[in-house]
Amino acid sequence: MNIVDLGDVQLHCRIDGDPHGAPLVLVNSLGTDLRLWDLMLPFLPNGLKVIRYDKRGHGLSSEPPGPYSMGALVHDAERLLDYLEIKDCVFVGLSVGGLIGQGLAVKRMDTVRALVLSNTAAKIGTPSIWQDRINAVQSGGIEAIADATMERWFSRDFRAKPEMNLWRNMMTRQPVDGYLGCCAAISGTDFYTPTSGLRLPTLGIAGSEDGSTPPDLVRETVDLVPGSQFELIRRAGHLPCVERPKEYATILGDFMTRIGHI
Repeated sequence: MNIVDLGDVQLHCRIDGDPHGAPLVLVNSLGTDLRLWDLMLPFLPNGLKVIRYDKRGHGLSSEPPGPYSMGALVHDAERLLDYLEIKDCVFVGLSVGGLIGQGLAVKRMDTVRALVLSNTAAKIGTPSIWQDRINAVQSGGIEAIADATMERWFSRDFRAKPEMNLWRNMMTRQPVDGYLGCCAAISGTDFYTPTSGLRLPTLGIAGSEDGSTPPDLVRETVDLVPGSQFELIRRAGHLPCVERPKEYATILGDFMTRIGHI
């Protein structure tokens, strides 16, 4: 485990794979930490330097006072990758991670060579929806929204498995203020215009049973980027890297091969 001190925030990050390999950055969703990718990692191709980190207010990273802005989350990613001397990465962002990826790709073309927008969109939800969620968490903690979130996150089959409780526990044990801070950042973000200006290899991944960012919403976003590709993972919800880790890794590996990253 590594902690990178960026001054106003300390980010927990982890690097796996080949230290001299092609950089692959994985950024996870709201309410999860970097363990989101654990099941998928063994299926990735060789020759990759895999960088993961916990967003501010999540996991083992520090929890600056909220609310957060998407600009702050993007700046965190930018500073972390500069600190690690990462250039020309393939950036995989899931949910809010995908918003961070879009913002970083617009801002730093030297850092992001290709973009994978997984279970995300240029705009996720509406301010009123996010305010309802913030109000519910302020009143009853993350526990108050946990069951409804699991229904959006996972397919019916996966919700019947005992493993689902691990992800429910991960969500409810995130710092409340950090969770709320990131809710505020998502609520205030609309990247339709900047994302439509991107010109880089882009892949969209959606889960057929995703109740948070349905496939049509993901496709609408990746279609903003000319030449983009889209993959649908069936029998999976909002976190297909958990439900279908081998299929997810295969899709990533094929994409990186096509663009000459590996």
